[in-house]
Amino acid sequence: MPLNAKALGAALHEELTLHSTLCRREAGAFQKAIQSGDDVVVACTQEQRLFGDLGQQTEGAVSPIRFVNIRETGGWSRDAAQASPKIAALLAAARLPDPPPVPTVTYKSTGRLLIIGPLDQAEQAAALVSDVLDVTLFTQGPGNAGGAQARRFPVLGGRITGLTGWLGAFELQWKADNPIDLDLCTRCNACVAVCPENAIGLDYQIDMAACQSHRACVKVCQVAGAIDFTRDAIAQTERFDLVLDLRSPTATPTFLQHALPQGYLRWDGRDLGTLLKLRELVGEFEKPKFFVYKQKLCAHSRNETVGCNACVDICSAEAIASDKSRQQIKVNPNLCVGCGACTTVCPTGALTYAYPSATEQGTKLKTLLSTYAAAGGKDAVLLLHSQERGQALVEELGRAAQLKLAHGVPAHVIPVALWHTASTGVDLWLSAIAYGASQVVVLTTQEEAPQYLDGLQAQMDVAQSLLRGLGYTGTHVQLLRATHPTELDAGLQALGQTRQKTPAVAARFAVAQEKRSTLEMALDHLIEQAPMPVAERPEAIALPAVGSPLGTIEVNKDRCTLCLSCVSACPASALQDNPQLPQLRFIEKNCVQCGLCAVTCPEDAITLQPRLLLAPERTQLRVLNEAKPWACVRCSKPFGTVKAIEAMLGKLSGHAMFQGEALERLKLCSDCRVIDLYSSQSETKVTDL
Repeated sequence: MPLNAKALGAALHEELTLHSTLCRREAGAFQKAIQSGDDVVVACTQEQRLFGDLGQQTEGAVSPIRFVNIRETGGWSRDAAQASPKIAALLAAARLPDPPPVPTVTYKSTGRLLIIGPLDQAEQAAALVSDVLDVTLFTQGPGNAGGAQARRFPVLGGRITGLTGWLGAFELQWKADNPIDLDLCTRCNACVAVCPENAIGLDYQIDMAACQSHRACVKVCQVAGAIDFTRDAIAQTERFDLVLDLRSPTATPTFLQHALPQGYLRWDGRDLGTLLKLRELVGEFEKPKFFVYKQKLCAHSRNETVGCNACVDICSAEAIASDKSRQQIKVNPNLCVGCGACTTVCPTGALTYAYPSATEQGTKLKTLLSTYAAAGGKDAVLLLHSQERGQALVEELGRAAQLKLAHGVPAHVIPVALWHTASTGVDLWLSAIAYGASQVVVLTTQEEAPQYLDGLQAQMDVAQSLLRGLGYTGTHVQLLRATHPTELDAGLQALGQTRQKTPAVAARFAVAQEKRSTLEMALDHLIEQAPMPVAERPEAIALPAVGSPLGTIEVNKDRCTLCLSCVSACPASALQDNPQLPQLRFIEKNCVQCGLCAVTCPEDAITLQPRLLLAPERTQLRVLNEAKPWACVRCSKPFGTVKAIEAMLGKLSGHAMFQGEALERLKLCSDCRVIDLYSSQSETKVTDL
């Protein structure tokens, strides 16, 4: 790699010494460094295991060690000679402290494995893992060869009615509705031989569709007594730690979601890696609790009415469910896989990504971009990719470039690994543009659920509309879909063909944990630095109807009765009343476009309008509707509105219970109504006497 130690040292504000064989002849320099107590960054991921082992063997080693790949990401590229700013940025970001610990989710597995599938295949799979795992089989037909005569593993049979849970806590529900009791069956094959319809397979279960009720099997099995056509179908349940499913995903209704529960694996009978992974799932395991939920900010529901359902709809693990009775959503941390898609589409920030947090992600992006710019880099592109398939694809491209088979990662493209590509959204993307990035590109590799791509694209459409509306020409946020290094290479080369307008001055704000705060700070900077002159800017920038977290509402004044049910439904305090006057007031900056006000309004008088208002009124309280107050006909105290009282009188005038005095009483305030009702009752009693 053409590394320039002097240039890198200047960018990192320290003197650097390059080592070409640090993991071999120069290992002493590494050992000396980790004995110093200072943070150590090793810019080699190929020998990460060797460095780790060497660190454990070095006496007095106290320094934390971090690793960063600068080879495939920059050094192995046709642009390697110009990649110093990018390499400096990657080294600087690698020196950032690790995210602080967060609450964890614990799984405990003792190795009780359930294998579901044809009996012959299930027994073959069981033989490969039974030395480590306690295996039970659930037969789904005999398969091509049938089961072995020697019964090595417990076998269940019948009809599966349910399978739920996760690693260490799966619950199987089934009905033993087959006439053959597998616990009593001795596998003597007598029933198989005498059945005239060949309705009994070598899984020793009867195909009831083929059976013609000759009952020859019952007679031949009298000694064992395993066959009884009159036996009741008993519902049964049993718990397992692990599940290996040999059935086709299209043929089974079990766990059809994209992100399968931990501990549930499917096997095609060929990839032994699945069985190796299964063997390792015994013991106690922990994962971060990836999300933080703040119910007060949630726009999901009010008064059992659903407004925003974005997180429920996008979750590929089916870990999020609606709880309308409690006006909130429920997230099952055991099913959550940490993709972060729910936090990306959440308009309020009620769901936030916890590991790493938005603040830590923002610090990393800011460090990358500021170091890159300080080292002389221009037109930085952030390539956000997953740490699994995305990372592997970037490394494959780097190796192809070293073999002169590809261009490689361009010098201005900075790869950034994420736990999942769906974990960032419009707030972080716009912050990156404000920090100086010319583009934010999210690499997808077909490992993402389809709804994630839809959600990301919707967020990108919003971000792009905002930027173009402010005069930032070009495409600043986009998806890049690739499954092969050749596709990735072509996509990255295409990024350099157009130039994007960016802020003249990079932002200095720090990303906040609160999504709305970060979004507002990014917008403030982008508006301040917008290339479009103030005089030419529109009053408001129209935004897409799907996915916009910004906007206003329109109120049909002819329909609105100022019942103010929308005010009580609004989770963001965007809609407010006036204690002194019958008014509906609104702060547009607070509106998250959740739609609760629209679905709550009994008169269907509210319409959402996604937009970014550029006028100062966006942050100010303004009146959307007001009405003349109705004055009590007895004491003149104002209550309600003329329109609402007149509408009520009109609707109830024909009702049997509201005739004469009862109808007139509706024109009174609450105090006078009580007095009038009491006086009327007293006069009635005196008259009776």
